[in-house]
Amino acid sequence: MLALSANYQHLDRLEKGIAAPAGIPVLRVSSGNIRADALDPAHRFASMPLYILNRNGEQGMTRRQCTGEYKIKPIKRQIRELLGYPYPRRIPKDVVVEQWVGISTDEFHRAKDADVRYMRNRHPLIDMGWSRSDCIAYLTSIGFADTPKSSCLGCPFHGNAQWRHIRDTSPTEWEDVVAFDAAIRSGNARANAGGNPLLGQAFLHRSRVPLDQSPIDHVTAAEWAALQQGPAEHTAVLEQLEDGVVDGCSPWACRGDAEAVQDDVGLAS
Repeated sequence: MLALSANYQHLDRLEKGIAAPAGIPVLRVSSGNIRADALDPAHRFASMPLYILNRNGEQGMTRRQCTGEYKIKPIKRQIRELLGYPYPRRIPKDVVVEQWVGISTDEFHRAKDADVRYMRNRHPLIDMGWSRSDCIAYLTSIGFADTPKSSCLGCPFHGNAQWRHIRDTSPTEWEDVVAFDAAIRSGNARANAGGNPLLGQAFLHRSRVPLDQSPIDHVTAAEWAALQQGPAEHTAVLEQLEDGVVDGCSPWACRGDAEAVQDDVGLAS
């Protein structure tokens, strides 16, 4: 599964309008297409956090491995090549790259050190004290108010608003993601071919029904039941149902880190 076309269009706009005139190269890295890999019985599949409905009615989620495989690994591979030490060459202790990560003050808890010696993370937005609202205000001031949220087309952590946006503004992408949702109902192809079938059914939407039948235009009875809490909790749950997991989807701030919060909605065990 690739990123939403709006993300690529925004990157093209940044590259042509800002990066290229400033002499800043924009490098695009990839480890393949997670959609194709999930449906290929010959390919090792890095699991997406799919919603599971087991035969006995119990609910759960699959492990999330997609960030490490499809984001972090290709970035590290590119950094090694830029440093002149492609894997498996050993990188000397004094060779280090400084990596700037766009985590705002709202996501301060995600600002972490790199897990390898040859990379040092910096968080310029936090250094400047910028929140998400500060970033939006700045982008608006320079004509980028329509900057899209970064995410994969078929990310299970989408809220209903993003699913509706895909359906209503990009019919081709909606058709593609609906087809993918149907194709992964029994889990990934390699596991099934290897005799390890999923003990239940997998879905992209938290309601655990086919995406084109999912309740993205309204709140379900189960969701209303989960909302019978205090006002603050009520608002938080409603926001998550509508907007998805708020935190970003960069390699070092993946929305999947918040899956325990999603479970609190009452739709996953």
